[in-house]
Amino acid sequence: MVEFGGWDMPVEYTGIVDEHLAVRTQAGLFDVSHMGQIEIAGADALAAVQWISSNDASKLADGQIQYSALTTPEGTFVDDILVYRMTGQHFMLVVNAGNIMKDYEWIRARVAERVGDASVVNSSSRYALIAIQGPKAEAILQRLTAIELPAMKYYWFATGEVAGMRVTVSRTGYTGEDGFEVFVPPAQAEAVWNALLDAGAADGIKPCGLGARDTLRLEASMRLCGSDMDEQTTVVEAGLSWIVGWKKAEFLGSDVLRAQKAGTLERKLVGFEMVDRAIARHGYPVVIGDDTVGVVTSGTQTPFLKKAIGLAMVPVSRSEPGTQIQIEIRGRRVAAVVVPEPFYKRPKTA
Repeated sequence: MVEFGGWDMPVEYTGIVDEHLAVRTQAGLFDVSHMGQIEIAGADALAAVQWISSNDASKLADGQIQYSALTTPEGTFVDDILVYRMTGQHFMLVVNAGNIMKDYEWIRARVAERVGDASVVNSSSRYALIAIQGPKAEAILQRLTAIELPAMKYYWFATGEVAGMRVTVSRTGYTGEDGFEVFVPPAQAEAVWNALLDAGAADGIKPCGLGARDTLRLEASMRLCGSDMDEQTTVVEAGLSWIVGWKKAEFLGSDVLRAQKAGTLERKLVGFEMVDRAIARHGYPVVIGDDTVGVVTSGTQTPFLKKAIGLAMVPVSRSEPGTQIQIEIRGRRVAAVVVPEPFYKRPKTA
């Protein structure tokens, strides 16, 4: 157990490799109740979301979700978020645990400056959040709910019951696998957790901790706020141009991001594989010749792919797949190569 974002969190239960492989091949269960929820409601709720975030929330229907970023005027990250459209006048943002109060104060201030009828509420204490991820996640969860999970599309949600408890279920997750996240009242969280473990016992479901969560997300090339992106990293630099609503009206940082898209971009986050036998870690320098040209933002040895991989911020001129780079590991230069992302993509089902 470790402190994480003000919470006591499990790093591992049966081991990071064991849990990682369970998610890739069967199913894993994560307690992600540390994630925060901030709700925006009112006649101008959509305008508020559009102003503070990078993606185009006007494209959402009721019951739909999108990945987005809370942006600064410089186009950098306050946080990365999920935007849930409850109704046209009610949105819920899921934010990272360590950023809950920072995000809440930021959103409230920006909305007050710019938007009329929109209230901002930190509703994090109302929700526990349990994620079930992996190829058997749908079958396991379906045993406990009347919600028609096969009909639920990726990044959509519905309300109903799981194990007799009133919940919201979304087809989301941060592992690279199919799966669901279940919003449940905190008092019922333990009962739902245990019911899911019981329902999936024959399918090999395993509880998973922070360690496997990190190796899974990196294997799927998913960014980690605070490591791969922060208030010094723009959305375009982070390789997340696809979460920018390029056709929507002005939003915080839109002028900077549009300029970078048009050609002012100088650096970019890329994926790499180690050529030599070594593991790169966050903060290790990226060197070419005699020059330090970048930095590793995430790195690990992946249990499923069995490769040493990572993400690094490098000059745009060194960002093409196939580019040879070196990473300095405790004074020793080790060879690596830029590769296409994602490192892992789940197999398509029939």
